[in-house]
Amino acid sequence: MAASGLDRARVFFALWPDADVTNALAAAGRVAQEECGGRAIAAEKLHMTLFFVGNIERARLASLKALARSIDGAAFEVDIDTIAYWRHNRIVWAGTQRCPRELAGLVHGLHERLATEGIKGEDRPYAPHVTLVRNAQRAPQRTGLEPFAWRADDFVLVESVPGHGGVRYDVIERWRLAAPA
Repeated sequence: MAASGLDRARVFFALWPDADVTNALAAAGRVAQEECGGRAIAAEKLHMTLFFVGNIERARLASLKALARSIDGAAFEVDIDTIAYWRHNRIVWAGTQRCPRELAGLVHGLHERLATEGIKGEDRPYAPHVTLVRNAQRAPQRTGLEPFAWRADDFVLVESVPGHGGVRYDVIERWRLAAPA
């Protein structure tokens, strides 16, 4: 039986950080929480969403996996160098001032292929970010972050599984990105 035990799954495609990047993001989240209040995201939940699919029938997971296998993307590095605040949803996030073309291409490829499955993405431009703090009381005073590189060699399909202790994220499958030319 599936992790949530239901015939539907809440899923998204994401970049999943390695231990070093996770530790750097978690440390930035703790500092941001101290400064801004709110709730820091647990280290094991830190990720960069590429495409939020939402609730779908579990039977459709196979087509999502096949679609992901068809993505021709190259591995890349994204420099995490910015910390910012979205007032409308009280989120402090870390991101980049420059979205690598490979990341933009990966997101674009997912949007195109998912659209053929009848799954529409957001109409706004992609903003690569990692949520660090939810329900922040105020914006951080600093906007810069000691930069660090996130090497993205793969992307994942993740299920958001509700439980008694809150939501957990289960990586369903992982797809390698090609070595850069």
